[in-house]
Amino acid sequence: MAVNPNEDTEFNDALRKYGIIPPKETTPPTPSPPSSPKLHDVLDDLTLEELKELGEEITDEDLDRDIDSYRRQRLAQEQLQQKRARFGRVYPIGRDDYTREVTEASKIDEEGDEEEKGTGVICFLYKDGIPRSDRTFGHIHTLASRYPHSKFVSIVGNKCIADLPDSRVPMLIVYRKGEIRNQLIAWGADRERQLEELEALLILCGALDISRGPLGERRATDGDDSEEEDDDDTSSRMRSAATSTNTRAPKNVRAQSKKDDSDSEFEFDM
Repeated sequence: MAVNPNEDTEFNDALRKYGIIPPKETTPPTPSPPSSPKLHDVLDDLTLEELKELGEEITDEDLDRDIDSYRRQRLAQEQLQQKRARFGRVYPIGRDDYTREVTEASKIDEEGDEEEKGTGVICFLYKDGIPRSDRTFGHIHTLASRYPHSKFVSIVGNKCIADLPDSRVPMLIVYRKGEIRNQLIAWGADRERQLEELEALLILCGALDISRGPLGERRATDGDDSEEEDDDDTSSRMRSAATSTNTRAPKNVRAQSKKDDSDSEFEFDM
């Protein structure tokens, strides 16, 4: 009698037990479908305005209450951050204000800062009517609101540095602890730059503090493990976004006034 080894019978089970016929092939288990993202994970990526619009579109009352509760929590966190922060906007300055509002301001430690790392100050030199300068100015306003623990100041380029050519505008000079950390000259002249590129570069050079920005506030309620992973992911994204920028290291940048009693101190060798 011929034996079909593929039949699922007691006789075949006995033959398999003694190795007379090969073991029955097992069906691989069906992989579990990927888990659906949690509601808060989805809402984390939305702005307050987008959360409000989403709540208006939702018809499920329970879901609508959850979204509204989350939006109110986010709003309270941002309001609390604004109260604690010292800045939050772009401050226009004049040439005579530079030393006080930029160099000296970068030496001031924030209250409760045990590391005494000073203040990140970003000085934006611009000229109205130059498209790349106007575009970058919009980015500067956004970042100033997003990172209220860093100080952003603005000044017309040729009122800050005499005879500054338009080809050098816009320029950003980054200070912390009284020292220049980085310079960006003619930002966006090579190609149209995105907000994320500028943000990444300012984070990498120490002008912006992630832990005090919107990402840090949002992570405050997360676990330590997820926070550590976020730090690695964020650092990687920042380095990627800041690749191939037209940065230049500071070279012989020093303060020098035309008038001895002036608060302005400028002379840039570029």
